[in-house]
Amino acid sequence: MSIRAFLEQEEHLRLDPRAAFSDCSKGRPIPEERREDEVRTCYQRDVDRIIHSKSFRRLMHKTQVFLKPEGDHYRTRMTHTIEVARIGKSIARALRLNEDLTEAIAMGHDLGHTPFGHAGERALAAIYPEGFKHYEQSLRVVDKLEKLNLTYEVRNGIVCHTRGEEAETLEGRIVKLADRIAYINHDIDDAIRGGVISEGNLPAEAKRFLGDKK
Repeated sequence: MSIRAFLEQEEHLRLDPRAAFSDCSKGRPIPEERREDEVRTCYQRDVDRIIHSKSFRRLMHKTQVFLKPEGDHYRTRMTHTIEVARIGKSIARALRLNEDLTEAIAMGHDLGHTPFGHAGERALAAIYPEGFKHYEQSLRVVDKLEKLNLTYEVRNGIVCHTRGEEAETLEGRIVKLADRIAYINHDIDDAIRGGVISEGNLPAEAKRFLGDKK
């Protein structure tokens, strides 16, 4: 038995029946005739394909909120993506869902984001007749520009991570929530670091409930 087959079998023993199992994927847009990977499951392969892509590396140069922050400690799209992946995997682990699928969706969810934060997205949306949506562009990046040939479940999670239809998998829906958790918290953190707000501006009730530690 290959390592991949063992991991797939182990998923059925360990994960909740509602999880998206690797050996039950709907497959890739273009069938791959070469032999299946003997070590990685399909979702693990998708994680690697995304991380090794040029579009993923470009995330390090795209800011999250501040257009041109001075300093190394403000979030970029890359650090945001890593935080979403970590939050998403923690939730998936607690619910006994597929952590690899969750990670793959999280790693690809913002590949289509513009430079200059949300201001860049608004600028493109204003001049493009059909409008610009970064989640649709993220799917275009993995399909058309990078040609990563990702699994259906990962592609569905990427395009459904913001608005519109809910993702078909629970893992995709987790990423949508993890994205929101990440950007709300780190936008506050960056705003405090940038002097836009102070900790005293935060609601006392929220601080009592959520605490003040990571």
